[in-house]
Amino acid sequence: MTLTAQETASAVIPDADAVRLSVRGLDVGFTGRDGRTRSIVRDVSFDLRAGRCVAIVGESGSGKSVTARTLVGLTGEGAVVDAAELTLGDVDLASATRAEWRGIRGRRIGFIQQDALVSLDPLRRVGSEIAEALRLHRRGRRAHRRRRVLDLLTSVEVPLPERRARQRPGELSGGLRQRALIASAIALDPEVVIADEPTTALDVTVQAQVLALLEDMKAHGSAILLISHDLSVVAHLADEILVMRAGDVLEHGTTSEVLRAPRHPYTRALISAVPGAHTRGRRLAPQQEPAPDPHRVRPDTAGDGPVVQARGLVKRFRGGLLAVDDVSFDVHRGETLGIVGESGSGKSTTARLVLALEKADAGEVRLLGHAWSTASERARRSLRRRVGVVHQDPLSSFDPRWSTERILQDAIGADAGGRSARDRRVRDLLAQVALPESVRTRHPLTLSGGQRQRIAIARALATSPEIIVLDEAVSALDVSVQAQILDLLGDLQREYGLSYLFISHDLGVIHHMSDRVLVMKDGVVVEQGDADRIFLHPAHPYTRELIGSLTTLENPDDNGGAS
Repeated sequence: MTLTAQETASAVIPDADAVRLSVRGLDVGFTGRDGRTRSIVRDVSFDLRAGRCVAIVGESGSGKSVTARTLVGLTGEGAVVDAAELTLGDVDLASATRAEWRGIRGRRIGFIQQDALVSLDPLRRVGSEIAEALRLHRRGRRAHRRRRVLDLLTSVEVPLPERRARQRPGELSGGLRQRALIASAIALDPEVVIADEPTTALDVTVQAQVLALLEDMKAHGSAILLISHDLSVVAHLADEILVMRAGDVLEHGTTSEVLRAPRHPYTRALISAVPGAHTRGRRLAPQQEPAPDPHRVRPDTAGDGPVVQARGLVKRFRGGLLAVDDVSFDVHRGETLGIVGESGSGKSTTARLVLALEKADAGEVRLLGHAWSTASERARRSLRRRVGVVHQDPLSSFDPRWSTERILQDAIGADAGGRSARDRRVRDLLAQVALPESVRTRHPLTLSGGQRQRIAIARALATSPEIIVLDEAVSALDVSVQAQILDLLGDLQREYGLSYLFISHDLGVIHHMSDRVLVMKDGVVVEQGDADRIFLHPAHPYTRELIGSLTTLENPDDNGGAS
């Protein structure tokens, strides 16, 4: 007889399916200085059971992270929390005091946050950070705690645990930091684990490792609440999904029901916005404004050479680290070349060499047939306007004191004509990226992430470039905002014959956007070619490993609820 996944879980978890945490009618609001309470979360209900995972998905501002923080008593100052039921076993969390919460957090509820570099104390050794929970809850003497820390690091597959325990967070890779954070969260064997965006911004292979850890915890009886905007991650791990928007639960059901037969239009829009092999050649977001004809012929490029030619690029950093080793490629007019690879693969350094922001130790980049990387900055000045760049975090690249208008006028430059000409160009740029003129006077901090990224694209377009380098330009965006930006980039490329050098750790985004793909590992190009050939028939073992680590809505893991 073949057991179902739930029957198998019951066989290995003594209290399988026991309710660990009950939430009924949870409302959360915040009281402002004017004494008014603004509602953030309304009428949220679910049960967390042993060996099961409930996921809450939604965009920024949906209320999912506020819900998670409320369940660990960290809602924040001015919070007003009300619930018909909010219980952890026999403990009423709604009436818990601060002292009671200190006894619950870590011991009964573990909390894994998104950014391990921020969540871990940068000045404290990793071993001391993990041991802190044991010390606060008086679990054993110092020698016992030291052994427990090493056991925990081993359990989350941190190599060389004794060495890693002596290091500080800044000395570890992103994946090792996240594993150390998980070790800290589970140090006291909590019955409930809340994971708030635990895989966001991680490379696909590291993401797969973190998901495997969470899956193992679930298999051993932990009740997991997963907060994520990544539906592919949710498909892999969750048994149930709550879809939230603007504080309300729009849909709640099993993972299979929600992902395969979504009832709410918003859920359907979220699922349609996930990029990948199945989305190539179509728009991701509902079309809200007229777009260029997708069948329009690109500007005639007959006889044109590559926009960018890179030959034999080599870059070493301090200490002899070889970041880029003999990298060569072309980017042709009107095409997108995607570069993929894990952190440390050399893809961002390659982008900086193409932009002439780093000087190559060997090799050459030519732009539009002209010397570029080997030319003097003075000689490059006339060509500089032909290449644009869009970074991951536009906010850090904007002067927060400047309005949108001033940001764009600075990019246009004083030699673009008089004030009236520059004003017309600003209006044209805003129209190109589908932003209203009303944002002209607004400052970056007052705009949404999607609006800021559109302004970053408008700034890149200001000088009418031939090629735009996009370095993780959509990795920090919600899935629906990401879809809008990817659609916009596609529209602009078709309209103006732009070339893109598109760098991302997100393989779904790369497959959706790219004509050709270049795969990097340890500074070396291990494979390059047509996007479909690379993703569907990878030749190199590393490429196969990368693609094998990719979790998608089409092939969620067999342990996940969507299977």
